[in-house]
Amino acid sequence: MPPELLYVALLFALFVLTKPLQKFRIPSAIASFALGAACGLGHHVVNLFVDQPYAHGLFHGDATVDTMGTLGIVSLFLFAGLEIDLDELRAGAKTLGGHLLLRSLLLAGVSFAIHRLLNIPIRPALVVGLAIVTPSTGFIINSIDQLGLADDEAYSVKTKAIASEILALGVLFVVLKSETAVGLGLATLAMVAMVALLPIVFKAFAQRILPHAPKSEFTFLVMVAVVCAYFTKMLGVYYLVGAFIVGIAAQRFQEQLPSLSSHTMMHAVELFASFFIPFYFFKAGLHLEADSFTPYAFLAGAVFLLVALPLRVLAILLQRGIVFREIAQKALRVAVPMLPTLVFTLVLAGIVRDRFADVVPQAVIGGLIIYAVVNTLLPGLAIHRLPTVEFERPTLVPAPHTSIQTDAPLDAHRPVDAPAPANSAPTEAEVTTALSANDAALKSEPD
Repeated sequence: MPPELLYVALLFALFVLTKPLQKFRIPSAIASFALGAACGLGHHVVNLFVDQPYAHGLFHGDATVDTMGTLGIVSLFLFAGLEIDLDELRAGAKTLGGHLLLRSLLLAGVSFAIHRLLNIPIRPALVVGLAIVTPSTGFIINSIDQLGLADDEAYSVKTKAIASEILALGVLFVVLKSETAVGLGLATLAMVAMVALLPIVFKAFAQRILPHAPKSEFTFLVMVAVVCAYFTKMLGVYYLVGAFIVGIAAQRFQEQLPSLSSHTMMHAVELFASFFIPFYFFKAGLHLEADSFTPYAFLAGAVFLLVALPLRVLAILLQRGIVFREIAQKALRVAVPMLPTLVFTLVLAGIVRDRFADVVPQAVIGGLIIYAVVNTLLPGLAIHRLPTVEFERPTLVPAPHTSIQTDAPLDAHRPVDAPAPANSAPTEAEVTTALSANDAALKSEPD
């Protein structure tokens, strides 16, 4: 088949054939990933029926698919960064602080268990721990409207996912660059320089380019995100860190250039990401290796699901129960949507495969992928089964009327529809009527 027809068939499969599966609550990301896995691993099945075996699957090593997949992950994390409102996070700092404390303890416990039980060095064990406990913020924000959450529930899910991802990216940066103190120091200086340079770049664009090239903000923002993503990839911390930082910087620069973080811009970035992100999931499926899916991999995935998922849910229930005094049914409607780790787990599984394959068993990498696929399917299947808990306002029961015997009757204690006692003080309406009659009488008298 000519390459052009192959790409047309791929577009049709990613954007048409995956949509009907949403009726069964299967996200299009999972469908795109499965399609990539079928193309990447399908040659093992084909080789059983052909005389000349294929060495690789369909689209294997395709530069076009790789580039479009990179644009997908960059735009997704750019959108996640644009969603961050630091003032909003600062307002809920106390609540988010408790959430991050529990998240840090969970990460430390899971990573230490992996380190001791699987005899994996602490640095790769931390990367595996991040892959297990970190929700995929971009994916969650992208799909949150489909879960039917209330406004307060959606707000809690979004802010907690964003805070968790900021923590995870900081830990990932330190872990990947902590081989030597000099390497960590130089990488930190490079990151600080990039963060300091971004406002200067935005300001120069607003003053010197935008007046002569109107409506070019979107192109500029995406290109800056791509450049910074490749810069952080060169630093060894993958594309997503640079794109995420650009999104945050654009959000903070909104006073000088409001269009960079306007609703229209965020909608445009979301549409851009929605077009390219299926290629990322397809690309992730293409890179799967058959050796990663042994019986031990399925066992590892089952252990991750049976141990890590309850712990993650329990952490949310505990925090919301202590802070907000919420019952479990309501807290579950926040905990369940935060379960998907698809994007983050796939990215970190790739990092483990590329950098720590000599110390991390292939079964662990396969187990991470199985864990990510299953926990991403759960919210769509489970959230609609959770009852919506509405707290009714208390009904005010009027106190029984009590008559008070006094020498001077009190008008305040008589029933509304009862006539006022003869010796009671005049009401406001009676005083107004009397004054009006007096004024009329004065006006009618001759001078």
